[in-house]
Amino acid sequence: MQSILNLIRWKNLVMIIIAQVLIKYVFLESFPVLTTLNTLSFVLLVFITICLAAAGNIINDIYDVETDTINKPNKVIIGKHISENTAYNLFFGLNILGVILGFYLSHSIGKSSFFSIFVIISLALYVYASYLKGTVLFGNLLISFLVGLSIIIVGVFDILPAIIPQNRDTQITFFNVIIDYAIFAFLINLTREIVKDIQDVDGDYKAGMNTLPIVLGRERANKVAFAVSMIPIGAVIYFMITYLYRYQIIIGYFLIFIIAPLIYATIKISGAKHSKQYQHISTVYKLILFLGMLSLIMYPFFITFN
Repeated sequence: MQSILNLIRWKNLVMIIIAQVLIKYVFLESFPVLTTLNTLSFVLLVFITICLAAAGNIINDIYDVETDTINKPNKVIIGKHISENTAYNLFFGLNILGVILGFYLSHSIGKSSFFSIFVIISLALYVYASYLKGTVLFGNLLISFLVGLSIIIVGVFDILPAIIPQNRDTQITFFNVIIDYAIFAFLINLTREIVKDIQDVDGDYKAGMNTLPIVLGRERANKVAFAVSMIPIGAVIYFMITYLYRYQIIIGYFLIFIIAPLIYATIKISGAKHSKQYQHISTVYKLILFLGMLSLIMYPFFITFN
């Protein structure tokens, strides 16, 4: 059981659950916005997201056995604790379950076309693991987009179906905030993916991959990672100046728990040379993403939407 939990990367799945719960029950339900999903429907949406994300993690590990054997041999699961055949069965089972439940959920809220979102996610995760993971930036961009989509999808299913002419402006305002958080997640994950590619360059090279540090070299890739790491700093500062300038407590939270760690990680990237240093930076970015989502807790107490 522990091997299966590690295979599906349960800690990452818990982060997705927390993010979606915060958006639904801390953010949306605390303000005068019309929502579509009842508790059961929302739980179903979370479960579908987790099924597809877990399936994506499994197929990723299946294709990463060779590189993981070199980069992190102590963490290899497939072939040691779980057979490749069992992993494939789990992958297909979770995908089929997620897509079927996705069709049911989409139909139940009167938006059958939304079913295509789950099909696209399922296919994209497979394409990422089998074709794009070892390419220059394309895989990084795709997986980061899917991370952002795991946030946007709550707004898509909970806000968009409830739009009517009378509440359109309000609904779009809240949906735009969710998009901003999804962009934040996209940028943080993109930076982290580049850092992870630099960390795993040895194993990726031996596996015949064509990632950024393999094409440019570790030193130049480091400079690219440093440049990309500046983008979320600028984006968060813009968000603060544009939307949060009246709320000093929230500004303080962002400065201490998001901007400061982002600057710290950027400085660390500039001087990183060894695998453990890149691993530390990757962990910092994961923590920043978590702290960014936790900022939603402050909205009901300090922010009013006109």
